Amino acid sequence: MILAAGRGERMRPLTDTTPKPLLEVHGKPLIEYHIERLATAGIKRIVINHAWLGEKIVQRIGNGSRFNVDIVYSSEETALETAGGIKQALPQLCEHTASDAFLVVNGDVFTDFCFANLLENLRDHGKGLTKELPLAHLILVPNPPHNPEGDFYLHGNRVCKIQYKDVSAEQRAPHKYTFSGIGVYRKALFDGLSQASQRLAPVLVDAMAKNQVSGSLHQGVWVDIGTPERLTQLNAQR
Repeated sequence: MILAAGRGERMRPLTDTTPKPLLEVHGKPLIEYHIERLATAGIKRIVINHAWLGEKIVQRIGNGSRFNVDIVYSSEETALETAGGIKQALPQLCEHTASDAFLVVNGDVFTDFCFANLLENLRDHGKGLTKELPLAHLILVPNPPHNPEGDFYLHGNRVCKIQYKDVSAEQRAPHKYTFSGIGVYRKALFDGLSQASQRLAPVLVDAMAKNQVSGSLHQGVWVDIGTPERLTQLNAQR
């Protein structure tokens, strides 16, 4: 699933007429980089949610045939935030697969992250994503200047909101890392959630308290396109 329903308030005035996932980096919409990488990783079906100016995303991306994938859309009258958007799209995400796990990526980040490697590491061959996967597996990144305090600790492959004292000094994370907006989730993570607007972070923190979130660190290219200045800086790079 690609999350593409946000209004992009901080990106105004650019997002007054263009949904944020269609803003261009080096002449190509952000969302198309994701679709191409997902297709290269072997993903065959992609769900895209949309709200603000969502019809422009549908018109630009279409049914996915030019990317050799099947793209379907989850339309939201008003943006349901991350967890709410995923909750609404669950029937589309799990309808055509025996697995109850799925990959989600924010539509407003630019990255060279290799989805193929992630899926290979989590795959139980012949059975889809491995049954040993906890409720969530998050991709973290080194903290960017706009988020110097980070979001979560990474102890080995265990993601935590707080610095645990029950691990050795060697395993203790020196600081928090930033959540990249890339994660693999089990359907059960969203059990009990109402169909309403709600953020993903509190849902993940609850799962972390139950030791049900794993993670890994990506140290390659990753940019959160959160302001026009960041977009300009990215386009200036070659």
